[in-house]
Amino acid sequence: MDCDFKGDPNFPVHGFNEIHRVEHGDIVFVDHPKYYDKALNSAASIVIINQERDVPEGKALLLSDDPFRDFNKLAIAFKPFIPPSNQISSDAKIGEHTVIMPGVFIGNRVQIGKNCRIHANVNIVGDTKIGNDVIIQANTVIGSDAFYYKKRTEGYERLISTGNVIIENNVEIGASCTIDRGVSGSTIIGEGSKFDNQVQIGHDTHIGKHCLFAAQVGVAGCVNIKDKVTLWGQVGINSGVTLGEGAVILGQSGVSKSLEGGKTYFGSPAEESRRKYRELASMRILPEIIEGMELRS
Repeated sequence: MDCDFKGDPNFPVHGFNEIHRVEHGDIVFVDHPKYYDKALNSAASIVIINQERDVPEGKALLLSDDPFRDFNKLAIAFKPFIPPSNQISSDAKIGEHTVIMPGVFIGNRVQIGKNCRIHANVNIVGDTKIGNDVIIQANTVIGSDAFYYKKRTEGYERLISTGNVIIENNVEIGASCTIDRGVSGSTIIGEGSKFDNQVQIGHDTHIGKHCLFAAQVGVAGCVNIKDKVTLWGQVGINSGVTLGEGAVILGQSGVSKSLEGGKTYFGSPAEESRRKYRELASMRILPEIIEGMELRS
């Protein structure tokens, strides 16, 4: 990395992470003015940035002409890709009474707890951690790379994914689901949550306990979903939003902003269901109202 360092030369670093999930001791990168202040005021200890700034108290800066590129260099240096040599990696840890069915791939350093059932042709990518009493149905992929790209003049450059997926106890995941690993942190599925078939979970999303997701739900990256949230079929969740505890999102709704818990929502963009249904009812009688006004005129 060809960067200028500003700050204490003995500054400790414990990890690296992207801006939405950064913690104290981490390196974070920022390359867009929209996020300068967010990165500089975040929990990050070192910020890779492409603009001269005063060093915030308790932090250090790495001045780079391309923070995205240099963050990828860190990923390659500290977490290089090592292809597994076996279908079930020799360093995978699998608990007692767990059943692994034919065709399953288990990557490097994977941990699977007790009494789990992993059905045929499931792919579990390296560093995934799975708790006890978990069921994963056929053809599901756990730990695929984040959908995170930077647009260049020559095309799109991928941000290298080095994070993982954590699946807690008593989770059930349906067939043909995909759960992306964190960019450099963790995607988390909370205890007791249940997924139907064909559910997509984006990178670094945190899902609480006892959530229920119906088929074809799509959740973008860095979403915070609290406990006991229900998402019905084909619901789509935008990146970075938070869904409060006990929220219910009805089928085919699109969530573009954070929503309070304990309420039911519908529509795109999703709003409280009773209000949305009143709007739809009003729209149905709108032609009659207009026709009546025209006749009176």
